[in-house]
Amino acid sequence: MSDARQSGLLAHITSLPSPYGIGDLGDGAYAFADRLASAHQQLWQVLPTGPTGPSGSPYSSRSTFAGSPLLISPTPLLDAGLVTEDEVAPLRALPADRVDYHAVYEHKTRMLTAAFERFDNASATAQTEFARFRNRAAHWLDDYVLYRALRSAHGGVPWTEWPAPLARYDDDAIAAARDEYETDCRKHAFWQFLFFRQWNTLKAYCAQRDIQFFGDLPIYVAHDSADVWANQELFRLDADGQPTAVAGVPPDYFSPEGQRWGNPLYRWDKMAERDFAWWTRRMSHVLDQVDLLRLDHFRGFDAYWAIPSTAETAVDGHWEDGPGASFFAHLQQELGTLPIVAEDLGDITDSVYELRDAFNLPGMVVLQFAFETDADNIFLPHNYPRNTVAYTGTHDNNTLQGWWHDDATTREKEYARTYLDLEHAPSVEYEAQRMLWASAADRVVIPVQDVVGLGSDARMNVPGTDTGNWSWRMPEALLDHDGFDRLRSWTQAYGRAPSSDSTEVDSTEADKSSTPKDAEASASSSDASEP
Repeated sequence: MSDARQSGLLAHITSLPSPYGIGDLGDGAYAFADRLASAHQQLWQVLPTGPTGPSGSPYSSRSTFAGSPLLISPTPLLDAGLVTEDEVAPLRALPADRVDYHAVYEHKTRMLTAAFERFDNASATAQTEFARFRNRAAHWLDDYVLYRALRSAHGGVPWTEWPAPLARYDDDAIAAARDEYETDCRKHAFWQFLFFRQWNTLKAYCAQRDIQFFGDLPIYVAHDSADVWANQELFRLDADGQPTAVAGVPPDYFSPEGQRWGNPLYRWDKMAERDFAWWTRRMSHVLDQVDLLRLDHFRGFDAYWAIPSTAETAVDGHWEDGPGASFFAHLQQELGTLPIVAEDLGDITDSVYELRDAFNLPGMVVLQFAFETDADNIFLPHNYPRNTVAYTGTHDNNTLQGWWHDDATTREKEYARTYLDLEHAPSVEYEAQRMLWASAADRVVIPVQDVVGLGSDARMNVPGTDTGNWSWRMPEALLDHDGFDRLRSWTQAYGRAPSSDSTEVDSTEADKSSTPKDAEASASSSDASEP
């Protein structure tokens, strides 16, 4: 990990300004990148970008390798003549303040299908680029697109309900299905081609402005996913493909029944026998897309809570040993230095910290958890070690203002008033953010909602609830909020600005090849456009 001090913001792609009903990889993303650069921020943290289910949860994806077609910007497709204004119009009519996932999925699928149908008339160069993408991504793409085609052909039911030869991934049945559904497979591959071309164009644009993408990788994958269907021997499944044990966390003070997540558990013995090949491919793929990676539920690599699949709650689970140091040692051997941040929040044991520290991985601290006890609380800024990422809150927390007004106890408020010296501070958000920027933590990341001082209505997710999550959108006008300028001042004052920002760069005078359209042209002509 770098010794340089850094700071940045958490803003998922779906939350960005866009005229198409959902934040995407278009103009709103470039505008946000420009705002980060003007505030001297070096980190842009996003949530997982895989194809989601109807809830919109980025932590429940149909594939850990694929990108979400919902994040594809229509603007370049309009410019290229692949879609028409009439086909885009239903997206423009959707609400601008919240994501309606069902409506976005319906209209965007129709638009992207039209783009695919017109792509057959695209230039030979474009066709060659698409073929190269399919070839380079074949190790995950072939199974993913067939999974999507088969799921559609069978009415959207889970793969366990398909005809037995397909559900079992029988070689002959799979070969026949690839021929039968070749057109649908090609369509889904084309959508992935569009996603990764737009993603890598944006990433290159950010890199030119000293902005690193900070990604997020869930430890587990969804049962109804291409990952489990095509690799059943690596998961704890019965003869019908159903999980025999599922993931979750044990009961605690906040959740008497624990949390039953339902993801199938890995067969770590089989993973080890194969030199963790699937995980190595997974990590290599995601690290091609981001510069830094948050590894969710890090404690599960040390020990994980195994729940019988027949149990309705997590109460009857038990601890089992995870893959531990041998897993990370293998990844390090295969991939080199691991730019990983360990999500080590919650009830963490000494052995988890030992595993984290053995590979010099930064942990996480969250200021909202700091005021429950006393001065020894590890989440108080004076206790931060250097090798950590400090947050006001994460996507699972309320906003800072929402926490203060709606969630914080009387005890927490009293301690916070003293600790943050709120008698002399403009607001709790102001002083909380300033203390994080001034702290010893090498990295500070805060949700964009906290920069602009939004309340509980702007919360991204409430764990344990099924509706209303992941839908918050950022109004474009908030990009002009003076909170960004305040961060810029603190970033310079507390030594978190990139060295290239020793003199201010006027974005209007930047290299003209760095405009979004020209950057896309540059990326699409090189290997950077492909995963």
